Parts: sequence; C-alpha cells; structure tokens
Amino acid sequence: MKDFIDPTIASLLAQHQLDSFTALWNLQLDAVDEANARGNGWSSVAKLTLGERIFYIKRQANYLTRTLHKPFGEPTFAREMRNIQRYQKLGIPALNAAYFAQRKVNGEQRAILITHALEGWHDLAHWQTQWQELSNEQQQGIVQACAKLAKTLHEAKQVHGCFYPKHIFLQKQATGFTAQLIDLEKTRPILLGRRDRIKDLEPLFRRSQVVWGREQTQLFLQNYLDKCDEIPYWMERLEARRKHKESRA
Repeated sequence: MKDFIDPTIASLLAQHQLDSFTALWNLQLDAVDEANARGNGWSSVAKLTLGERIFYIKRQANYLTRTLHKPFGEPTFAREMRNIQRYQKLGIPALNAAYFAQRKVNGEQRAILITHALEGWHDLAHWQTQWQELSNEQQQGIVQACAKLAKTLHEAKQVHGCFYPKHIFLQKQATGFTAQLIDLEKTRPILLGRRDRIKDLEPLFRRSQVVWGREQTQLFLQNYLDKCDEIPYWMERLEARRKHKESRA
C-alpha cells in the first residue's frame, strides 16, 4: 500500500523532524495501554502532541492479518488505512488518518498509522458511566445518534466488526449528539444481509445492558429500522444472540 500523509500536517512533521518513517518509528513515547502481541509480532498506540495538535500514533511489527488476497499476511494497519479511506468515500463518519506507511526492516514487516485525535469527543462508554446524571433528552440524543451511525454504516453495506461502546465517539451539539467510529481494522462488506447486521449490533447492546434497558433498545431500533413493525423480530434475535454469546463465555 502506498504511503499517505495528510497535506495539512506535512510542514508540522517537518518542523519537528518527524517527516520520515525512521524518525516516527524511533520516537520514545508512553503507550496509552498495554501493547498487543500476536506470535512474534506486536502493536502499540501512543499519544503524540506536536505544538497544539494532538494525534495518536500506532506502530506495529510483524502484526499481520492473512486473507485470501494476502495469504502471507499484511500489517493490520494497512487494512485499517484502506477502511478509513473507504469510509470517507462512502460517507460513513469515522476518524481521519494523518499518516500511513509500511516498511520491511531487518526482516520485520513494520507499519505506522497516525490518526487525528478526536478532541471534544468522548466514547459511548464514557457517557454511559454518567448515564443517570444525564437528562432524558440527552440520553435519547445519544441513543438516536448511535442508531443513525449504525444505519449509515449498514446502508453503505459495511459491518464494523467491533461495534462496542468504546469504539463509538460522540460529541454534544446545540441540539442532540453526533457520532463517529474508530478502530476500523475489522470492517468488511455485508455478505449475509440482516444476519450480518444483527451480529454487528449485538455487542453494543450486550455491553450496554447494565445501562440501557428495553426502552433504550427500542428507541435505537425505531431510529435504525425503516419499518417499526420489524422491532419485535430484531429484539428477539438480538436477545437470542446475546444469550448465545454469554453461554459460551
């Protein structure tokens, strides 16, 4: 995959002597959480502040995804970068890339993906921790924004693959909320229609069940579905899948 750099930050990277793969790779930064490991590979994320601009820099070595098109594997960030570009073309609200490049160094497949920080946004998990403190209007606005995001995603014939509260970011507007997605590496086209859509949405409700009740689920589906008479079927299928997943835990 070709290198990418957001033209609006090219001079900023140069100003900080970070306009090369090697310079970005060698940056000493504290990871925001524990690095992921897979076989002999690893992947980590750190916060990068350049002047008044904030980014997240993701670096990985030999952390690969194997597919029919890439049987020998490719960095998972290459797949995520393609999905970021796909979301932009399809009009699905999501994070924006600032930089991407991959290199083979000393036998390692390395990749760097930098994304713009979502300043002024908070993930759904954050909003749910203070759910009882929110007004009924705010609660409804959040649920409706999440439903609108899911509808936009699925009408574009895509499933996110990790539709969790921590991957849905919301920002309060003058009226209501707006939402967008992060962590796009598992995105793929919808292949099985409604079955894929239910599978994509179920983790959101399972991980929100302590906060969201039946009323919020119904409100979500009212804003997600074109036909309200389908709500009972979707409620039933989501509940059945939740019980199935929990029985295997």
